[in-house]
Amino acid sequence: MKGKFCIGMICSALILCSCEQVFEYHPYELRLDEKYKHINEKNIERLRISDRNRDTVRFIAMGDTQRWYDETEDFVNAVNRRDDIDFVIHGGDISDFGLKKEYCWIHDIMSRLKVPYMAVIGNHDNLGSGREVYEAMYGALNFAFVYGGIKFVCLNTNALDYDYSIPVPDFEFIQEQIADTLEQPIHSSIAVMHTQPGNVIFNNNVKVPFQEYLKKLKNLRFCVHAHEHHVMVNDFFEDGIIYYGSDAMKNRNYLLFTVTKENYSYEVVYF
Repeated sequence: MKGKFCIGMICSALILCSCEQVFEYHPYELRLDEKYKHINEKNIERLRISDRNRDTVRFIAMGDTQRWYDETEDFVNAVNRRDDIDFVIHGGDISDFGLKKEYCWIHDIMSRLKVPYMAVIGNHDNLGSGREVYEAMYGALNFAFVYGGIKFVCLNTNALDYDYSIPVPDFEFIQEQIADTLEQPIHSSIAVMHTQPGNVIFNNNVKVPFQEYLKKLKNLRFCVHAHEHHVMVNDFFEDGIIYYGSDAMKNRNYLLFTVTKENYSYEVVYF
């Protein structure tokens, strides 16, 4: 009897030890080290400090890192070999399942960039507790910043993920940015989002007023999105405002934009 009791105790101890090894924390637990907090805010501040009345801005648009960690690491290495990039915009789908570990793994890679990077939220980033993780790590679902005389208006457009529980897109936020662009000493605006108008994730009941609002931003040059996992160039509304879609990291390329007061250009860069 004593032997059976001892065997039972040993088995219980092994099970407990095994649980401690496998379940380090609940998958939706949100505690974060400081390095994983306020990422957009910190990197926008880095941009503000480096902004010195430049007449040319060069930035990279990429996205959909999801489970492609090796490719994302190669992307970072490729960008770091350049000396002509001001910053990188991640177009969303940072994660695949909205898990904190996925977010942290990608940031561990992206934080090795020599230049600042900012990220918008993607539809995969909303899975599980992903929205809460995004807000804890990156900040507000809608945000904006100014660099080189250009205002970048970054928007949550993943309406299907919210079932109308919050306004997506947030027209009140866009109106605030319209007012700011008219008051600030900027020459252009660029809109950034994960999901583009016309996609099933977008609230297409309001896609026309959405476009009309964006066009009220001061000198809207173009829009940038991700989501489709291939490069896209579209004039969705036939009004001259081009939507540029970045590829997924698995396909090993990114969009490089060069913007001046007079014009802009883009190229697809493979790595």
